[in-house]
Amino acid sequence: MRIDVLFADRVGIAQEILAKLAERSLNVTAVEVDPPHIFIEAPTLDEASFKRLRDSLLAVSDVRSVGAVAMLPGARRRLYLEALLASQADPVFAVDAEGRVVVANGAAINASGMSESELLKTTMQDLIGDPQLLAALVSGGYHLPAREVEIGRVPYMLETMPLYEADGRVAGAVLTLHAASRIGERMSALVNYEAGGFENIVGSSPEIEQLKQRATRMAIVDAPLLITGETGTGKELLAHACHAGSNRKMQPFFALNCAALPENLAESELFGYAAGAFTGALKGGKPGLLELANSGTVFLDEVGEMSPYLQAKLLRFLNDGSFRRVGGDREVKADVRIISATHRSLDAMVTSGHFRQDLMFRLNVLTLHMPALRERPGDILPLANLFLARAAAQTNRPTLRLSQTACAALLANPWVGNVRELQNVIFRAVTMADRTIINAEDLELARAARPAAQNSVGEVSTLDAALADYEKQLLERLYRDFPSSRRLAKRLGASHSAIATRLRRYGIG
Repeated sequence: MRIDVLFADRVGIAQEILAKLAERSLNVTAVEVDPPHIFIEAPTLDEASFKRLRDSLLAVSDVRSVGAVAMLPGARRRLYLEALLASQADPVFAVDAEGRVVVANGAAINASGMSESELLKTTMQDLIGDPQLLAALVSGGYHLPAREVEIGRVPYMLETMPLYEADGRVAGAVLTLHAASRIGERMSALVNYEAGGFENIVGSSPEIEQLKQRATRMAIVDAPLLITGETGTGKELLAHACHAGSNRKMQPFFALNCAALPENLAESELFGYAAGAFTGALKGGKPGLLELANSGTVFLDEVGEMSPYLQAKLLRFLNDGSFRRVGGDREVKADVRIISATHRSLDAMVTSGHFRQDLMFRLNVLTLHMPALRERPGDILPLANLFLARAAAQTNRPTLRLSQTACAALLANPWVGNVRELQNVIFRAVTMADRTIINAEDLELARAARPAAQNSVGEVSTLDAALADYEKQLLERLYRDFPSSRRLAKRLGASHSAIATRLRRYGIG
Protein backbone atom coordinates (compact mmCIF):
# COMPACT_ATOMS: atom_id res chain seq x y z
CA MET A 1 0.00 0.00 0.00
CA ARG A 2 1.09 3.59 -0.66
CA ILE A 3 0.20 6.37 1.76
CA ASP A 4 0.35 10.17 1.79
CA VAL A 5 1.07 11.87 5.13
CA LEU A 6 0.26 15.59 5.22
CA PHE A 7 2.12 17.51 7.92
CA ALA A 8 3.16 20.92 9.15
CA ASP A 9 6.86 21.14 8.38
CA ARG A 10 9.22 21.06 11.38
CA VAL A 11 12.60 19.57 12.19
CA GLY A 12 12.57 15.81 12.80
CA ILE A 13 8.97 15.09 11.79
CA ALA A 14 9.97 12.80 8.91
CA GLN A 15 12.04 10.60 11.28
CA GLU A 16 9.13 10.42 13.75
CA ILE A 17 6.74 9.31 10.98
CA LEU A 18 9.14 6.64 9.73
CA ALA A 19 9.71 5.45 13.28
CA LYS A 20 5.99 4.61 13.55
CA LEU A 21 6.37 2.26 10.59
CA ALA A 22 9.55 0.74 12.04
CA GLU A 23 7.70 -0.03 15.28
CA ARG A 24 5.37 -2.29 13.28
CA SER A 25 8.26 -3.88 11.35
CA LEU A 26 6.75 -2.72 8.04
CA ASN A 27 8.95 -3.18 4.98
CA VAL A 28 9.31 0.30 3.47
CA THR A 29 10.47 0.14 -0.18
CA ALA A 30 10.19 3.82 -1.16
CA VAL A 31 9.98 7.18 0.57
CA GLU A 32 9.46 10.54 -1.13
CA VAL A 33 9.56 13.71 0.96
CA ASP A 34 7.97 16.74 -0.69
CA PRO A 35 6.94 19.10 2.15
CA PRO A 36 4.23 19.31 3.36
CA HIS A 37 3.85 15.69 2.16
CA ILE A 38 5.72 12.50 2.80
CA PHE A 39 4.84 9.57 0.54
CA ILE A 40 5.59 6.04 1.72
CA GLU A 41 5.37 2.70 -0.08
CA ALA A 42 4.95 -0.34 2.19
CA PRO A 43 3.99 -3.45 0.15
CA THR A 44 3.04 -5.57 3.21
CA LEU A 45 0.65 -2.96 4.68
CA ASP A 46 -2.94 -4.19 4.38
CA GLU A 47 -6.22 -2.36 4.96
CA ALA A 48 -6.66 -3.43 8.57
CA SER A 49 -3.08 -2.56 9.50
CA PHE A 50 -3.42 0.77 7.69
CA LYS A 51 -6.27 1.88 9.98
CA ARG A 52 -4.18 1.22 13.07
CA LEU A 53 -1.13 2.88 11.51
CA ARG A 54 -3.17 5.93 10.59
CA ASP A 55 -4.32 6.42 14.16
CA SER A 56 -0.72 6.12 15.32
CA LEU A 57 0.52 8.64 12.76
CA LEU A 58 -2.22 11.14 13.55
CA ALA A 59 -1.00 11.06 17.12
CA VAL A 60 2.32 12.50 15.98
CA SER A 61 2.50 16.23 16.58
CA ASP A 62 1.85 18.34 13.44
CA VAL A 63 0.57 15.44 11.30
CA ARG A 64 -2.59 16.76 9.62
CA SER A 65 -3.93 13.78 7.65
CA VAL A 66 -3.08 10.29 6.43
CA GLY A 67 -4.55 8.75 3.25
CA ALA A 68 -3.94 6.08 0.65
CA VAL A 69 -2.71 6.95 -2.86
CA ALA A 70 -2.57 4.86 -6.02
CA MET A 71 0.98 5.80 -6.98
CA LEU A 72 3.92 7.73 -5.59
CA PRO A 73 4.51 11.07 -7.40
CA GLY A 74 8.03 10.12 -8.41
CA ALA A 75 6.85 6.81 -9.85
CA ARG A 76 4.08 8.63 -11.68
CA ARG A 77 6.58 11.09 -13.17
CA ARG A 78 8.84 8.23 -14.27
CA LEU A 79 5.89 6.46 -15.85
CA TYR A 80 4.85 9.55 -17.77
CA LEU A 81 8.45 10.24 -18.78
CA GLU A 82 8.85 6.71 -20.11
CA ALA A 83 5.57 7.02 -22.00
CA LEU A 84 6.69 10.38 -23.41
CA LEU A 85 10.01 8.96 -24.61
CA ALA A 86 8.33 5.87 -26.06
CA SER A 87 5.93 8.06 -28.03
CA GLN A 88 8.78 9.88 -29.79
CA ALA A 89 9.42 8.50 -33.26
CA ASP A 90 12.82 10.20 -33.37
CA PRO A 91 15.79 8.65 -31.52
CA VAL A 92 16.38 10.49 -28.22
CA PHE A 93 19.48 9.98 -26.03
CA ALA A 94 20.25 11.48 -22.62
CA VAL A 95 24.01 11.54 -22.03
CA ASP A 96 26.20 12.63 -19.14
CA ALA A 97 28.94 15.26 -19.32
CA GLU A 98 31.39 12.73 -20.84
CA GLY A 99 28.96 11.60 -23.52
CA ARG A 100 27.97 8.27 -21.95
CA VAL A 101 24.39 7.19 -22.70
CA VAL A 102 22.23 7.35 -19.58
CA VAL A 103 18.71 7.07 -21.02
CA ALA A 104 17.47 6.17 -24.51
CA ASN A 105 14.01 5.76 -25.97
CA GLY A 106 12.83 2.84 -28.08
CA ALA A 107 13.61 4.59 -31.37
CA ALA A 108 17.19 5.22 -30.19
CA ILE A 109 17.62 1.58 -29.19
CA ASN A 110 16.36 0.45 -32.60
CA ALA A 111 18.62 2.93 -34.42
CA SER A 112 21.70 1.76 -32.49
CA GLY A 113 21.09 -1.90 -33.29
CA MET A 114 21.96 -2.80 -29.67
CA SER A 115 20.03 -4.01 -26.69
CA GLU A 116 19.14 -1.45 -24.03
CA SER A 117 21.70 -2.84 -21.60
CA GLU A 118 24.43 -2.69 -24.25
CA LEU A 119 23.47 0.84 -25.26
CA LEU A 120 23.65 2.12 -21.68
CA LYS A 121 27.32 1.03 -21.57
CA THR A 122 28.11 2.99 -24.73
CA THR A 123 29.28 6.53 -25.48
CA MET A 124 28.02 8.70 -28.33
CA GLN A 125 31.49 8.48 -29.85
CA ASP A 126 31.05 4.71 -30.18
CA LEU A 127 27.67 5.24 -31.83
CA ILE A 128 28.56 8.07 -34.18
CA GLY A 129 32.16 7.08 -34.79
CA ASP A 130 33.28 10.70 -35.01
CA PRO A 131 35.70 11.66 -32.17
CA GLN A 132 35.86 15.24 -33.42
CA LEU A 133 32.11 15.61 -33.05
CA LEU A 134 32.10 14.31 -29.47
CA ALA A 135 35.04 16.57 -28.58
CA ALA A 136 33.17 19.54 -30.07
CA LEU A 137 30.05 18.63 -28.09
CA VAL A 138 31.88 18.32 -24.78
CA SER A 139 34.11 21.40 -25.25
CA GLY A 140 31.19 23.47 -26.50
CA GLY A 141 28.98 22.61 -23.56
CA TYR A 142 26.74 20.57 -25.87
CA HIS A 143 25.90 23.68 -27.88
CA LEU A 144 26.30 22.93 -31.59
CA PRO A 145 24.58 24.15 -34.75
CA ALA A 146 22.42 21.54 -36.44
CA ARG A 147 24.53 19.06 -38.37
CA GLU A 148 24.23 15.64 -39.90
CA VAL A 149 25.60 12.49 -38.26
CA GLU A 150 25.40 8.80 -39.11
CA ILE A 151 24.43 5.86 -36.93
CA GLY A 152 24.61 2.50 -38.60
CA ARG A 153 25.23 4.28 -41.96
CA VAL A 154 21.85 6.00 -41.64
CA PRO A 155 22.02 9.82 -41.74
CA TYR A 156 20.30 11.89 -39.06
CA MET A 157 20.17 15.61 -38.28
CA LEU A 158 21.52 16.12 -34.75
CA GLU A 159 19.84 18.51 -32.28
CA THR A 160 21.35 19.11 -28.84
CA MET A 161 19.90 20.52 -25.60
CA PRO A 162 22.32 20.95 -22.67
CA LEU A 163 21.36 19.94 -19.12
CA TYR A 164 22.73 22.00 -16.22
CA GLU A 165 23.44 21.31 -12.54
CA ALA A 166 22.37 23.74 -9.82
CA ASP A 167 25.73 25.53 -9.93
CA GLY A 168 25.48 26.07 -13.68
CA ARG A 169 27.88 23.34 -14.77
CA VAL A 170 26.91 21.16 -17.75
CA ALA A 171 25.65 17.83 -16.46
CA GLY A 172 25.04 16.34 -19.90
CA ALA A 173 22.54 16.79 -22.68
CA VAL A 174 19.53 15.45 -24.50
CA LEU A 175 20.43 14.55 -28.09
CA THR A 176 17.63 14.16 -30.62
CA LEU A 177 18.25 12.63 -34.04
CA HIS A 178 15.89 13.56 -36.87
CA ALA A 179 15.72 11.21 -39.86
CA ALA A 180 15.43 12.84 -43.27
CA SER A 181 11.97 11.39 -43.83
CA ARG A 182 10.73 12.83 -40.51
CA ILE A 183 12.16 16.25 -41.35
CA GLY A 184 10.49 15.98 -44.74
CA GLU A 185 7.10 15.27 -43.19
CA ARG A 186 7.28 18.39 -41.04
CA MET A 187 8.61 20.64 -43.78
CA SER A 188 5.96 19.43 -46.20
CA ALA A 189 3.22 20.02 -43.64
CA LEU A 190 4.39 23.63 -43.22
CA VAL A 191 4.88 24.35 -46.93
CA ASN A 192 1.75 22.61 -48.19
CA TYR A 193 -0.70 23.27 -45.36
CA GLU A 194 -3.12 25.06 -47.73
CA ALA A 195 -2.66 22.70 -50.67
CA GLY A 196 -5.79 20.74 -51.49
CA GLY A 197 -7.12 18.22 -53.93
CA PHE A 198 -9.12 18.44 -57.11
CA GLU A 199 -11.72 20.64 -55.39
CA ASN A 200 -9.15 23.47 -55.53
CA ILE A 201 -9.10 23.41 -59.33
CA VAL A 202 -11.81 25.96 -60.12
CA GLY A 203 -13.86 25.46 -63.24
CA SER A 204 -16.85 23.64 -64.60
CA SER A 205 -16.05 23.72 -68.31
CA PRO A 206 -16.05 20.39 -70.17
CA GLU A 207 -12.24 20.53 -70.51
CA ILE A 208 -11.72 20.93 -66.77
CA GLU A 209 -14.32 18.31 -65.87
CA GLN A 210 -12.71 15.86 -68.28
CA LEU A 211 -9.26 16.71 -66.90
CA LYS A 212 -10.39 16.08 -63.31
CA GLN A 213 -11.91 12.72 -64.24
CA ARG A 214 -8.75 11.65 -66.05
CA ALA A 215 -6.46 12.97 -63.31
CA THR A 216 -8.45 11.24 -60.56
CA ARG A 217 -7.83 7.88 -62.22
CA MET A 218 -4.15 8.59 -62.85
CA ALA A 219 -3.53 9.89 -59.32
CA ILE A 220 -3.92 6.45 -57.75
CA VAL A 221 -1.54 4.81 -60.24
CA ASP A 222 1.92 4.81 -58.67
CA ALA A 223 3.88 5.75 -61.79
CA PRO A 224 5.66 8.85 -63.14
CA LEU A 225 3.27 11.54 -64.37
CA LEU A 226 3.99 14.29 -66.91
CA ILE A 227 1.82 17.43 -66.93
CA THR A 228 1.95 19.64 -70.01
CA GLY A 229 0.46 23.06 -70.56
CA GLU A 230 1.28 26.70 -71.08
CA THR A 231 2.86 28.86 -68.39
CA GLY A 232 0.38 30.00 -65.76
CA THR A 233 -2.27 27.34 -66.35
CA GLY A 234 -1.91 25.78 -62.88
CA LYS A 235 0.27 22.72 -63.46
CA GLU A 236 1.62 22.74 -59.90
CA LEU A 237 -1.93 22.98 -58.55
CA LEU A 238 -2.80 19.88 -60.58
CA ALA A 239 0.33 18.11 -59.28
CA HIS A 240 -0.74 18.86 -55.69
CA ALA A 241 -4.20 17.48 -56.44
CA CYS A 242 -2.77 14.28 -57.94
CA HIS A 243 -0.60 13.78 -54.85
CA ALA A 244 -3.60 14.39 -52.58
CA GLY A 245 -5.57 11.81 -54.55
CA SER A 246 -2.82 9.17 -54.45
CA ASN A 247 -1.92 6.47 -51.94
CA ARG A 248 1.01 8.71 -50.89
CA LYS A 249 -1.24 11.57 -49.76
CA MET A 250 -0.14 11.29 -46.10
CA GLN A 251 3.52 11.52 -47.10
CA PRO A 252 5.61 14.59 -48.03
CA PHE A 253 5.23 16.61 -51.23
CA PHE A 254 8.06 18.84 -52.46
CA ALA A 255 8.41 20.95 -55.59
CA LEU A 256 11.57 22.02 -57.42
CA ASN A 257 11.55 24.53 -60.28
CA CYS A 258 14.29 23.28 -62.58
CA ALA A 259 14.43 26.62 -64.43
CA ALA A 260 14.94 28.72 -61.29
CA LEU A 261 18.31 27.31 -60.16
CA PRO A 262 21.69 26.78 -61.82
CA GLU A 263 22.79 23.20 -62.32
CA ASN A 264 24.94 22.86 -59.17
CA LEU A 265 22.27 24.26 -56.85
CA ALA A 266 19.51 22.23 -58.48
CA GLU A 267 21.59 19.08 -58.05
CA SER A 268 22.26 19.70 -54.34
CA GLU A 269 18.59 20.63 -53.75
CA LEU A 270 17.33 17.45 -55.40
CA PHE A 271 19.99 14.91 -54.40
CA GLY A 272 21.57 16.53 -51.31
CA TYR A 273 25.29 16.70 -50.59
CA ALA A 274 27.87 14.86 -48.50
CA ALA A 275 30.16 16.29 -45.82
CA GLY A 276 32.75 18.68 -47.29
CA ALA A 277 31.16 18.63 -50.74
CA PHE A 278 31.82 22.36 -51.27
CA THR A 279 32.72 25.52 -49.41
CA GLY A 280 29.90 26.74 -47.21
CA ALA A 281 28.19 23.36 -46.98
CA LEU A 282 26.71 22.23 -43.67
CA LYS A 283 29.08 20.04 -41.66
CA GLY A 284 28.09 16.45 -42.04
CA GLY A 285 26.10 17.06 -45.22
CA LYS A 286 22.47 17.72 -46.02
CA PRO A 287 19.66 15.55 -47.40
CA GLY A 288 18.03 16.53 -50.69
CA LEU A 289 14.38 16.58 -51.66
CA LEU A 290 14.42 12.93 -52.71
CA GLU A 291 15.45 11.84 -49.20
CA LEU A 292 13.13 14.31 -47.49
CA ALA A 293 10.21 13.11 -49.62
CA ASN A 294 10.86 9.40 -49.10
CA SER A 295 7.55 7.53 -49.57
CA GLY A 296 6.04 10.74 -50.95
CA THR A 297 6.11 12.81 -54.14
CA VAL A 298 8.56 15.22 -55.78
CA PHE A 299 7.25 17.66 -58.40
CA LEU A 300 9.79 18.80 -60.99
CA ASP A 301 8.45 21.95 -62.60
CA GLU A 302 9.84 22.98 -65.99
CA VAL A 303 11.70 19.68 -66.28
CA GLY A 304 12.59 20.60 -69.87
CA GLU A 305 15.07 23.16 -68.49
CA MET A 306 17.09 20.47 -66.69
CA SER A 307 20.74 20.22 -67.77
CA PRO A 308 22.00 17.09 -69.61
CA TYR A 309 24.01 16.06 -66.53
CA LEU A 310 20.99 16.26 -64.24
CA GLN A 311 18.87 14.49 -66.85
CA ALA A 312 21.29 11.53 -66.71
CA LYS A 313 21.28 11.50 -62.90
CA LEU A 314 17.48 11.69 -62.75
CA LEU A 315 17.21 8.88 -65.32
CA ARG A 316 19.31 6.63 -63.12
CA PHE A 317 17.10 7.35 -60.11
CA LEU A 318 13.98 6.55 -62.13
CA ASN A 319 15.55 3.28 -63.26
CA ASP A 320 16.45 1.81 -59.86
CA GLY A 321 15.48 4.33 -57.15
CA SER A 322 19.09 5.03 -56.15
CA PHE A 323 21.41 8.04 -56.39
CA ARG A 324 24.49 9.59 -54.86
CA ARG A 325 24.65 12.86 -53.02
CA VAL A 326 26.86 15.60 -54.41
CA GLY A 327 30.40 14.70 -53.33
CA GLY A 328 29.24 11.41 -51.85
CA ASP A 329 30.43 7.86 -52.55
CA ARG A 330 27.52 5.94 -51.01
CA GLU A 331 24.36 4.84 -52.77
CA VAL A 332 21.14 6.23 -51.28
CA LYS A 333 17.76 4.62 -51.89
CA ALA A 334 14.48 6.51 -51.90
CA ASP A 335 10.90 5.55 -52.75
CA VAL A 336 9.55 8.67 -54.44
CA ARG A 337 6.94 9.27 -57.12
CA ILE A 338 8.08 11.81 -59.71
CA ILE A 339 5.52 14.23 -61.16
CA SER A 340 7.03 16.54 -63.76
CA ALA A 341 5.70 19.45 -65.77
CA THR A 342 6.75 21.48 -68.78
CA HIS A 343 5.37 24.18 -71.06
CA ARG A 344 7.71 23.09 -73.83
CA SER A 345 7.38 20.22 -76.30
CA LEU A 346 9.67 17.46 -75.08
CA ASP A 347 9.30 15.69 -78.43
CA ALA A 348 10.72 18.76 -80.18
CA MET A 349 13.50 19.02 -77.60
CA VAL A 350 14.38 15.36 -78.16
CA THR A 351 14.53 15.98 -81.92
CA SER A 352 16.79 19.00 -81.42
CA GLY A 353 19.03 17.04 -79.01
CA HIS A 354 18.23 19.13 -75.93
CA PHE A 355 16.41 16.40 -74.00
CA ARG A 356 17.14 12.71 -73.56
CA GLN A 357 14.66 10.47 -75.30
CA ASP A 358 15.05 7.70 -72.71
CA LEU A 359 14.30 10.15 -69.92
CA MET A 360 11.23 11.45 -71.74
CA PHE A 361 9.90 7.90 -71.99
CA ARG A 362 10.49 7.36 -68.24
CA LEU A 363 8.74 10.62 -67.30
CA ASN A 364 5.91 10.27 -69.79
CA VAL A 365 4.32 7.08 -68.43
CA LEU A 366 1.11 8.95 -67.57
CA THR A 367 0.21 12.29 -69.18
CA LEU A 368 -2.16 15.13 -68.36
CA HIS A 369 -2.62 18.34 -70.32
CA MET A 370 -3.68 21.52 -68.55
CA PRO A 371 -5.78 23.53 -71.04
CA ALA A 372 -5.07 27.21 -71.62
CA LEU A 373 -7.55 29.68 -70.13
CA ARG A 374 -8.67 30.87 -73.58
CA GLU A 375 -9.64 27.27 -74.38
CA ARG A 376 -12.14 27.25 -71.51
CA PRO A 377 -13.80 30.70 -71.58
CA GLY A 378 -16.67 29.48 -69.41
CA ASP A 379 -14.24 29.40 -66.46
CA ILE A 380 -12.95 32.97 -66.90
CA LEU A 381 -15.67 34.76 -64.94
CA PRO A 382 -15.88 32.21 -62.07
CA LEU A 383 -12.11 32.47 -61.67
CA ALA A 384 -12.24 36.26 -61.88
CA ASN A 385 -14.89 36.43 -59.15
CA LEU A 386 -12.85 34.07 -56.96
CA PHE A 387 -9.73 36.21 -57.38
CA LEU A 388 -11.83 39.33 -56.79
CA ALA A 389 -12.99 38.04 -53.40
CA ARG A 390 -9.46 36.96 -52.43
CA ALA A 391 -7.94 40.29 -53.45
CA ALA A 392 -10.60 42.24 -51.54
CA ALA A 393 -9.86 40.20 -48.41
CA GLN A 394 -6.09 40.66 -48.80
CA THR A 395 -6.40 44.43 -49.24
CA ASN A 396 -9.14 44.91 -46.61
CA ARG A 397 -11.55 46.23 -49.21
CA PRO A 398 -15.33 45.90 -49.05
CA THR A 399 -17.13 43.48 -51.35
CA LEU A 400 -16.46 44.35 -55.00
CA ARG A 401 -18.09 43.22 -58.22
CA LEU A 402 -17.34 43.31 -61.94
CA SER A 403 -19.39 45.50 -64.25
CA GLN A 404 -20.84 44.15 -67.50
CA THR A 405 -18.17 45.94 -69.52
CA ALA A 406 -15.45 44.44 -67.30
CA CYS A 407 -16.92 40.96 -67.77
CA ALA A 408 -17.03 41.47 -71.53
CA ALA A 409 -13.43 42.69 -71.57
CA LEU A 410 -12.28 39.68 -69.53
CA LEU A 411 -14.05 37.26 -71.88
CA ALA A 412 -12.56 38.94 -74.96
CA ASN A 413 -8.97 39.00 -73.65
CA PRO A 414 -6.64 36.31 -75.13
CA TRP A 415 -5.00 35.59 -71.73
CA VAL A 416 -1.53 34.76 -72.96
CA GLY A 417 -0.44 34.40 -69.31
CA ASN A 418 -3.46 32.23 -68.50
CA VAL A 419 -4.82 31.95 -64.95
CA ARG A 420 -1.77 33.65 -63.42
CA GLU A 421 -2.28 36.67 -65.67
CA LEU A 422 -5.97 36.81 -64.78
CA GLN A 423 -5.16 36.71 -61.08
CA ASN A 424 -2.62 39.54 -61.46
CA VAL A 425 -5.04 41.68 -63.49
CA ILE A 426 -7.78 41.31 -60.88
CA PHE A 427 -5.45 42.00 -57.95
CA ARG A 428 -4.08 45.10 -59.64
CA ALA A 429 -7.59 46.35 -60.39
CA VAL A 430 -8.73 45.83 -56.79
CA THR A 431 -5.64 47.59 -55.47
CA MET A 432 -6.06 50.66 -57.68
CA ALA A 433 -9.84 50.98 -57.99
CA ASP A 434 -11.59 53.67 -55.93
CA ARG A 435 -15.09 52.27 -56.40
CA THR A 436 -16.77 49.03 -55.40
CA ILE A 437 -17.53 48.25 -59.05
CA ILE A 438 -14.63 47.19 -61.28
CA ASN A 439 -15.03 48.57 -64.81
CA ALA A 440 -13.20 47.60 -67.98
CA GLU A 441 -10.79 50.54 -67.74
CA ASP A 442 -9.80 49.43 -64.22
CA LEU A 443 -8.51 46.13 -65.54
CA GLU A 444 -5.56 47.69 -67.38
CA LEU A 445 -5.62 45.07 -70.10
CA ALA A 446 -3.32 45.46 -73.10
CA ARG A 447 -5.05 47.68 -75.68
CA ALA A 448 -4.51 45.10 -78.40
CA ALA A 449 -6.39 42.60 -76.27
CA ARG A 450 -9.39 44.82 -75.59
CA PRO A 451 -12.56 44.57 -77.62
CA ALA A 452 -12.70 46.99 -80.54
CA ALA A 453 -15.60 48.90 -78.99
CA GLN A 454 -13.45 49.78 -76.01
CA ASN A 455 -10.61 51.02 -78.21
CA SER A 456 -12.87 53.38 -80.07
CA VAL A 457 -15.06 54.76 -77.35
CA GLY A 458 -15.82 57.87 -79.34
CA GLU A 459 -17.49 55.81 -82.06
CA VAL A 460 -19.90 54.08 -79.65
CA SER A 461 -23.23 55.82 -79.30
CA THR A 462 -24.69 53.98 -76.28
CA LEU A 463 -23.77 51.43 -73.62
CA ASP A 464 -26.14 48.89 -75.20
CA ALA A 465 -24.33 49.27 -78.51
CA ALA A 466 -20.97 48.72 -76.83
CA LEU A 467 -22.19 45.60 -75.04
CA ALA A 468 -23.73 44.28 -78.25
CA ASP A 469 -20.41 44.79 -80.02
CA TYR A 470 -18.56 42.93 -77.27
CA GLU A 471 -21.09 40.10 -77.40
CA LYS A 472 -20.91 39.77 -81.18
CA GLN A 473 -17.11 39.62 -81.22
CA LEU A 474 -17.06 37.02 -78.47
CA LEU A 475 -19.63 34.78 -80.17
CA GLU A 476 -17.90 35.07 -83.55
CA ARG A 477 -14.58 34.06 -82.05
CA LEU A 478 -15.93 31.12 -80.05
CA TYR A 479 -18.26 29.86 -82.75
CA ARG A 480 -15.25 28.89 -84.88
CA ASP A 481 -14.24 26.33 -82.23
CA PHE A 482 -17.76 25.36 -81.13
CA PRO A 483 -19.88 25.51 -84.29
CA SER A 484 -23.28 24.70 -82.80
CA SER A 485 -25.61 26.60 -80.54
CA ARG A 486 -25.79 23.73 -78.04
CA ARG A 487 -22.01 23.32 -77.72
CA LEU A 488 -21.51 27.06 -77.51
CA ALA A 489 -24.23 27.39 -74.85
CA LYS A 490 -22.62 24.66 -72.77
CA ARG A 491 -19.24 26.34 -73.15
CA LEU A 492 -20.55 29.69 -71.95
CA GLY A 493 -22.78 28.27 -69.23
CA ALA A 494 -25.89 29.78 -70.82
CA SER A 495 -29.18 28.34 -72.02
CA HIS A 496 -29.40 26.93 -75.54
CA SER A 497 -32.31 29.19 -76.49
CA ALA A 498 -30.49 32.35 -75.36
CA ILE A 499 -27.39 31.53 -77.40
CA ALA A 500 -29.46 30.49 -80.45
CA THR A 501 -31.31 33.82 -80.31
CA ARG A 502 -28.07 35.79 -80.18
CA LEU A 503 -26.53 33.84 -83.04
CA ARG A 504 -29.54 34.63 -85.23
CA ARG A 505 -29.46 38.29 -84.12
CA TYR A 506 -25.85 38.71 -85.23
CA GLY A 507 -26.10 36.48 -88.31
CA ILE A 508 -23.52 34.00 -87.00
CA GLY A 509 -23.60 30.49 -88.36
